Amino acid sequence: MIMLEEKQLQGYNQKLLAFEKMEHKSQEVLDINPRGQLPSFKHGNIIVNESYGVCFYLESQFKNQGTKLIPDDTDQQALMYQRMFEGLTFYDKVLTVIYYEYFVPEGERHDSAVNRNKEALVTELKLWEGYLQKLGAGSYLAGPSFMLADVVVFPTVGYLFRFGLSAQRYPKLGEYYGLVKERPSVKASWPPHWVEDPKGDEDTLKDL
Repeated sequence: MIMLEEKQLQGYNQKLLAFEKMEHKSQEVLDINPRGQLPSFKHGNIIVNESYGVCFYLESQFKNQGTKLIPDDTDQQALMYQRMFEGLTFYDKVLTVIYYEYFVPEGERHDSAVNRNKEALVTELKLWEGYLQKLGAGSYLAGPSFMLADVVVFPTVGYLFRFGLSAQRYPKLGEYYGLVKERPSVKASWPPHWVEDPKGDEDTLKDL
């Protein structure tokens, strides 16, 4: 949705579905995406179901419209792709901690696994802190301008602070979060339940 806003494609049809109601496994979704996963995306008769794939598709189809999200500069482009795909590992480590009890059946849960997952996430957070520190104040993930890496990785950062990550403990990520959340595209696509309940579950990551 950030991508659609950045490419000035406002007015697109959208439907909010609830995981807890298993709406992502409805026949309506399965007809578009046999995996029963979200997001599912359709443009005319073209269907693309992976977030990264959708974003690449939109940048390719509308590259001369809205924000230019893949830079021409070779060094910046390389760093942007690097951060984009590192973002997949970042996202996975965040979800493993936040949704441990959702993913792991009660009889298979172990404190040692919880601690190991948290340690892995701390290591990952320190890595991203270092990336942002190296780029300097006011930077985005791959340089001075907002790029495709920011489109796909910012939602992960949003999750972190939604679940109580300390901006004092991770100041560069906190600064980045504060910078990007003010973009019109991010404001327009902010999850409605986050708007209704701005606090979220702030205890989950507060001690991380």
